[in-house]
Amino acid sequence: MVFGNSFWGSRSNFPKSCRLPYLESTPRKLTFLLGVFLSVAISETLQPTEGKNPKGFLCDLGSVEPLSGQRPNPTETETKPTSMGTIYPDYGQPFNRACALQRGEPTHDPVLRTIAYKKAGAGTYASQPQNRLHRPNILWITCEDMGPHLGCYGDTYAQTPNLDRLAAQGLRYRVCWSNGPVCAPARTAIITGVYPTSLGAEHMRSEVPMPDWMKMYPQFLREQGYYCTNNSKEDYNLTKPSGVWDDSSPTAHWKNRRPGQPFFAIFNLTITHESQIRNRPHTLQHDPAKAPVPPYHPDTPEVRHDWAQYYDRISQMDTQAGQILEELHQAGLVDETIVFFYSDHGCGMPRHKRWLYNEGLHVPLIVYVPEKFRHLAPKEYRPGGVSDRLVSFVDLAPTLLSLVGVQPPQWMHGQAFMGPFVGQEQKYLFGFRGRMDERYDMSRAVRNQRYLYIRNYMPHRIQGEHVGYMFQTPTTVVWRKLFEEGKLRPEQAVFWQPKPPEELYDLQTDPHCIRNLADLPSYVPILQELRQALRQHILQVRDLGFLSEAEMHRRAGDRRLYEFGHDQKAYPLERILAMAELAAQRTAEAVPQLQIGLKDADSGIRYWAAMGLLIRGQQAVRTARTDLWQALGDESPSVRVVAAWALGLYGEAEDLPKVLQTLQAHASPETNGAYLATFTLNVIDALGRKAEPIYPALRRLPLKDPKAPDRANDYVERLLSVILGPDWQPPKPNPKVKGSHPKAKSFGSSGTG
Repeated sequence: MVFGNSFWGSRSNFPKSCRLPYLESTPRKLTFLLGVFLSVAISETLQPTEGKNPKGFLCDLGSVEPLSGQRPNPTETETKPTSMGTIYPDYGQPFNRACALQRGEPTHDPVLRTIAYKKAGAGTYASQPQNRLHRPNILWITCEDMGPHLGCYGDTYAQTPNLDRLAAQGLRYRVCWSNGPVCAPARTAIITGVYPTSLGAEHMRSEVPMPDWMKMYPQFLREQGYYCTNNSKEDYNLTKPSGVWDDSSPTAHWKNRRPGQPFFAIFNLTITHESQIRNRPHTLQHDPAKAPVPPYHPDTPEVRHDWAQYYDRISQMDTQAGQILEELHQAGLVDETIVFFYSDHGCGMPRHKRWLYNEGLHVPLIVYVPEKFRHLAPKEYRPGGVSDRLVSFVDLAPTLLSLVGVQPPQWMHGQAFMGPFVGQEQKYLFGFRGRMDERYDMSRAVRNQRYLYIRNYMPHRIQGEHVGYMFQTPTTVVWRKLFEEGKLRPEQAVFWQPKPPEELYDLQTDPHCIRNLADLPSYVPILQELRQALRQHILQVRDLGFLSEAEMHRRAGDRRLYEFGHDQKAYPLERILAMAELAAQRTAEAVPQLQIGLKDADSGIRYWAAMGLLIRGQQAVRTARTDLWQALGDESPSVRVVAAWALGLYGEAEDLPKVLQTLQAHASPETNGAYLATFTLNVIDALGRKAEPIYPALRRLPLKDPKAPDRANDYVERLLSVILGPDWQPPKPNPKVKGSHPKAKSFGSSGTG
């Protein structure tokens, strides 16, 4: 399908900046300079103009049927390029590599590449625009909190004509996963190509520094001469280095680039965000009687309204996406631009966003590649086609680099799925869940083409812990109320009950993930396969989540968390992981091993040993009561808090004063840090009325950690409002206690993603 015909003349391949030193005589120099003048004049005459194309994204779909399931035969044979020469015409010409260094262009020579990266800067392209190699523009249209609820994905309730047309002209990925089911961790995976669990950045609205040698992908693109804009949400769990974007603001736009400069532009559409599916009043456009209520949600008017409003917001987003595509068409840039559309994670309804079920991680991904750049498309690319390749968010950064001719660095975990540096197809996708706003939890997930496996390392925690932002949704409130009244079916009630240690779902026969197959003998082989795949992944990426958030920072000290995590002596992950796996199982025979673990030299092992006793309940805690009492004095604050949790819930009555004394001592963010205080208040809340003797002290607590970034400094107040009740009023803020970083962009007052 051709959207327009822009005439692009071939640029001069004469590398003038490198050949000047080799000219031997004045006549030759004059001849050369005259040639350069004519070459540049002709080249500039043949530059593309931003006129209108005769066809655009929103018209002339021909006979392509996006939902037919058939893949049209290609009109011509498409082959995957194997060398840079098939992408950039002047690659391999005399002196080209040295010229590339001066122009800021890519080279395959590893020594010269290293020199280039050190010397390249944001102004490289602007200084010599006439030497730019012809590369695609790249446009990302993204939205918030939306699963693949589009007509092109077979959703008959959805009304999404613009994105359906884009899919009919592009390639739709059947399975794309957001590695984290909430925005800040998900966006961290995108911007780096690295699993946030490896960076210490898995927890919602945390902020950690990257290693100095690591880059965010726009930095690579800017070094290649791209004008990079983000409009406008960032929300990374990382401290952003300087020079990431040319413009990241509500006014950022590719139109502001230099004439002819290639661009990379993001437009993030927020209308589908969680906050927008519950704001009232709202006149529904979708009929709530026809809303597709999933089997785990109760079928009530509130739930149907939320689902219908969610689909209304998708239709509004589709209109906005269509306007962006039409703007690209009107500028005459359709034939020059590769377009991506995706969402940052699953739907904002409860049990979708924040959870590792397929509904929380599965997102739409549509890619359009114009004809002139089809050599950069994946081998399966067909207009209106479907790709079965498993892709996830860590793959986006390396894919971008591949599209602009830069080989992704080895430290990126993802694999490019387009361009000359396409990586090996992956058999598995991986997801993670850590702290979700103010509530601590820990789960990991892996899926293949058919099955989803979830490992819950805190199975004593219920799925529906009270995340304040989630409880603003009417569906959440009525769902919890019906559970308390005993009016839910088993598949609906399970959300409000402790989790199983392991979950296994057949996504082909059970797309809603309501029949756990983990305990069925016939599924042992697939359970073992996915269990082992997850374990290998955790060890390979050096998952830092097996230390509590507070302990991770304490043990790393001044080191970057990524570098601390990759120090096997400082962080013996294999041993800690083995104890975490043992702890998460509820087998009673493991209690003696857990008691031994409480005396281990490593605080991570002691933490999981105490957690394992807590998970097993009263009998295990009372068996190990003496060991847990000793753990109340452990050198690690996190171990002390977990021991208090176990004894407070399941110990003897005479244990309670010491337990509450320990918890009160760790509850202040000003003296203990935001992360330990948040964890401690989770424990105090779990104790319920047993903790009432320390409520007066809690009312006097400071609310902020003066050393923490603002984005991680809201959770103490949220927890105190739950623990102390609606009559509690936060104390007046101390003007001397301020966060050390600017506030993150947020929705409403919650600051959640």
